[in-house]
Amino acid sequence: MAEAVIMPRQGQSVESCIFSEWFIKKGEKVNKGDLLFAYETDKAAFEQEALADGVLLATFANEGDEIPVLEAIAVIGKEGDSIDEFLPGGGAIDAIPEQKTEVVSAVGSEIDKAVTGTTESESDLKIGISPRAKKLAEKERLVYNSLKGTGPENRIIERDIQSALKSQPKATPLAKAIAAEEKIELPSKGSGVGGKVLAADVKQMPSVTLANDYTDKKITNIRKIIAQNMYESLANTAQLTLHTSADARKMMAIRKAVKVKMEEGYTYNITINDLVSYATIKALIRNPEINIHFMGNSIRSFSNIHLGFAVDTTRGLMVPTIQSANHLTIEGLSVRIKELATACQNGNIDPELFKGATFTMTNLGGYGIEMFTPVLNPPQAGILGVNTITQQPAQLEGGAFGFIPKIGLSLTFDHRALDGASAARFLQDVVSEIEGMEV
Repeated sequence: MAEAVIMPRQGQSVESCIFSEWFIKKGEKVNKGDLLFAYETDKAAFEQEALADGVLLATFANEGDEIPVLEAIAVIGKEGDSIDEFLPGGGAIDAIPEQKTEVVSAVGSEIDKAVTGTTESESDLKIGISPRAKKLAEKERLVYNSLKGTGPENRIIERDIQSALKSQPKATPLAKAIAAEEKIELPSKGSGVGGKVLAADVKQMPSVTLANDYTDKKITNIRKIIAQNMYESLANTAQLTLHTSADARKMMAIRKAVKVKMEEGYTYNITINDLVSYATIKALIRNPEINIHFMGNSIRSFSNIHLGFAVDTTRGLMVPTIQSANHLTIEGLSVRIKELATACQNGNIDPELFKGATFTMTNLGGYGIEMFTPVLNPPQAGILGVNTITQQPAQLEGGAFGFIPKIGLSLTFDHRALDGASAARFLQDVVSEIEGMEV
């Protein structure tokens, strides 16, 4: 019996995906576990395996199509199985038209008109491209403005487009579509697997220059989401930030000892960020009133700490969640932080891992920032900003004064859910955990 192949759902918030390519052609045999097709969301690219044995009887998706999740895009079954129940809209599958070869002549434009029934616009004449070549370029989403033609009077003809397509860097359909819309060439190398150009790579490129001193660039989908979330956070919460610093000498000594142990074969690269995160979790255990969601008319308390942390990527800021972080050792926490950060940077993280955080951390210390104001991720009631380590004056043992390394901490909290004293006690406990750290 025939089975439908559906577009997978990558997280509850993803409603549609961009279809990239088929790895199996219609009519070919397919085995369970074979790579069947590729697709992408605004954050990552994916490859899907076949879930059944059989023959690929029909396909309903083409490169670049935006497909709603859980919609049938193909049918796998035995030769002769009926596919009528799977047809989109109950209609027949359109046959794929054969491509005609181009006849090159000194009167190329006249032949184009006769073969394709199209005429050249003023812009086509200005650029010097035949209608057939333009049709192929638009179909393949190729920017042809800067191509040099080999037709009469250096006119761009179909073989020029075909040649450009062969030398074009490998890119996802969404990346090609954005490049065509913006009329910009694809970068020679992208951030995807094997240097594949992703949509985010194209979105970061400058668009058409409007003047000699500036350019306009459309913002990415993830930047739109970040902008909206930040605006709503500041507009709908009562945010207040407390700043302090902690003696970082013990933490720096632990980091130094870890480096020595790594030279001897120790496999865990525990960083300053890992140590501050571990101290924060310990402080949250001591202050459960901080580990909450403010729901408007109620406060939701959590028995476990689900720690979100900010990751800077080429696609924009991402905040994955470490579930039940309070049950992890410092080694386990360090490994999990690096796993999630790498998945974010590679663009293959499960969207479900962006949900459920009860408290968030963001670290700008590596950029030399001494103090900043983090913005809340509602409905969370708190977010801790980690700053750089600076030398600050302090009274040393014996009464003398000197300079010691201190790490800055900035806690933003929702004053609707927490009083200032509660937030201050929590921040005081973070300092205490850092200064008394023993790992």
